[in-house]
Amino acid sequence: QVQLAESGGGLVQFGGSLRLSCAASGNIFSINAMGWYRQAPGNQRELVATITFAGNTNYAGSVKGRFTISRDNAKNTVYLQMNSLKPEDTAVYYCNARVMEVGATTWDDYWGQGTQVTVSS
Repeated sequence: QVQLAESGGGLVQFGGSLRLSCAASGNIFSINAMGWYRQAPGNQRELVATITFAGNTNYAGSVKGRFTISRDNAKNTVYLQMNSLKPEDTAVYYCNARVMEVGATTWDDYWGQGTQVTVSS
């Protein structure tokens, strides 16, 4: 099994910054893409940013230029630096990783438990 542990959420004022972290642990052979998604009340879960093992990134248009995703492959950890936060960024943020476990031949998606980010106006 694989576990994803998120940290770094909280309450911040408009224009402030937060840094989210997500560490993967368990029966890991390799991790392909990692990413962050978010879900606001009443909304569907949406992509925020993803990053491949090689470091290629993809961002939602609403966060481009404000958020930066990065990863440390040696630590199986992905980060999300969030700057210039707005009230509309308020949501539960979920970490995702596409993992191949030791002894497996397929990739499986794993999710963290979510961390709340609240931006006050």
